[in-house]
Amino acid sequence: MKKRALGLVLTVGLVAGVLVGCGTANSSNSAATSKGKITVAASETPHSEILAEAKTILAQQGWDLQVTVFQDYVQPNLVVESGEFDANYFQHVPYLESFNKEKSTHLVDAGDIHYEPFGVYPGTKKTLASLTKGDVIAIPNDTTNEARALLLLQDNGIIKLKDGVGLTATVNDIKENTKGVEIKELEAAQISRVKSEVALIVLNGNYALQAGLSVAKDAIVFEKADSQAAKTYVNIIAVKKGNEQNEGIKALVAVLKSDAIKKFINDKYDGAVIPY
Repeated sequence: MKKRALGLVLTVGLVAGVLVGCGTANSSNSAATSKGKITVAASETPHSEILAEAKTILAQQGWDLQVTVFQDYVQPNLVVESGEFDANYFQHVPYLESFNKEKSTHLVDAGDIHYEPFGVYPGTKKTLASLTKGDVIAIPNDTTNEARALLLLQDNGIIKLKDGVGLTATVNDIKENTKGVEIKELEAAQISRVKSEVALIVLNGNYALQAGLSVAKDAIVFEKADSQAAKTYVNIIAVKKGNEQNEGIKALVAVLKSDAIKKFINDKYDGAVIPY
């Protein structure tokens, strides 16, 4: 019995030694394949959701993607400018360029990922034809998105803007308003909350999603896939100038442009978000 017991102890000891050896090797391999963190500031919908899907793929490549959700359009740029975050994912190039000019920041486009068709959604009125004098249409008040909303209203015959104003248009550039509607400028995140108080609302794709609105099912009119606006307002990964070629940023952009993420976007958002 004693000999058998001793043999058992030795056997267990050898097995344990093998297991410990394997464990050490695995840990070493794991450390060797770890490439570090990628920190991204993002809007909640759809950006953080898309990043959550990308996180698993990046982990398989050795990257630890860490995403922080912000509720505004200012802080995500400031934390990238300061170096606190590697990148952000929430904006399009016209907004980035406007922000750089106003805040003296140095942010650049590291990759074009998707666009979100801007839409006109019903409030108290269900059609454009039912608009009457004095009806209120709520639009975003930030520079580039206000212009985008006004251009969409112009494309659908609600207003007419001064020639050549394009992406710089504001309510002051409305030269014809034959229906006599009132254009109300609000912070983008607030617009869906006044839906029951105004005739129509004009919304960014991400805020429409957060409000439970579908471009395909709920919008009265929306930007077409081949429109100049859709191409202009593609959402990007933004970084501080000089960091575009960082290994982590290149890996992040490559995954976000992959077939797997394109399929995820198409399946989940039903046309409200479209891969670029």
